[in-house]
Amino acid sequence: MFSEAMKQKIDFSIFTRRWQLKLLALVIGISLWNFVVGEDQVEAIITIPLELRNMPADLVVANQYRKDIEIAVRGTRRLIQEIRQQNISRPVDLSRVQPGTMLVSNTPETIPLPRGINVQRVQPSSITLQIDRLGQREFTITPLTEGEPAVGYFLKDLVLNPPKITVTGPQTILGQEKTEITTSVIDLDGLTHSDPLQVQLDLSEALLNLMGETVIEVKVVLGEVMVRRTVDNIPVNIRDSHRPVRAEPASVSVEAEIPEPVLQVTPEPAMLFRAAVNDPVDTDTEKLPVTVSGVNLPGHAPIVILGVTPDKVRIVQ
Repeated sequence: MFSEAMKQKIDFSIFTRRWQLKLLALVIGISLWNFVVGEDQVEAIITIPLELRNMPADLVVANQYRKDIEIAVRGTRRLIQEIRQQNISRPVDLSRVQPGTMLVSNTPETIPLPRGINVQRVQPSSITLQIDRLGQREFTITPLTEGEPAVGYFLKDLVLNPPKITVTGPQTILGQEKTEITTSVIDLDGLTHSDPLQVQLDLSEALLNLMGETVIEVKVVLGEVMVRRTVDNIPVNIRDSHRPVRAEPASVSVEAEIPEPVLQVTPEPAMLFRAAVNDPVDTDTEKLPVTVSGVNLPGHAPIVILGVTPDKVRIVQ
């Protein structure tokens, strides 16, 4: 058995053995502890979104409100860097909300931040929400125009696509609006053809907030002014003739309605008509009816024949 003095010597040797390594471990441990606990504290301003949750399907927020908040935080540089990279928001539970005014208070306790982060300030401290019932309303679209088409043309129609629009939003706001929405001004000055246009709606501020910039298609349909004119000296052609014959009289006059733009580009109106008669077998036949047709130009209205003078001719050799 060891003596008491021998036991004390053995116990003391446990602590003195390799004391240099133990001292180094102690220094490293103290340094690591100081690094973790005493890491530099920094302050930062972080912007986080306001997240509305569990909104009932028949309700809607009717007012414009601030959709993010700023928080001033203090913590270690590492933690602040981590929360910048996380999707942290200020949640607002609306599961039990009713129509009316709701005040949302923003306090440090309402923001889910990790331990070690101290919230020093929240801005704004509160946000007001106007809760309204969700509704729908149909609006008729009315086009606005200015100017006149080119000479010889008139505005025949404006075809809107769509002619009406349905808006979904707070009932209170929709109920205050007129049932008619106008377009921005459509310039007709000098138009000579019909083209679909992309036209913006002229919305009130309230509807603009609900719908955003909205564009519809408008087709401008132009008509041509028809001019009533008597045209002389239209030669009569003899169809299917295999012998030397002629019409008597050799020309006719036509009363017709002609598109004014066509007259503007035609040097001789008689060029716009074709008159013809069929060659009979018997040259002594009574007078035959003359058929007159107008020349249809692409992109223009057809010529309307009102009368032919004379309306019959004789075939002679």
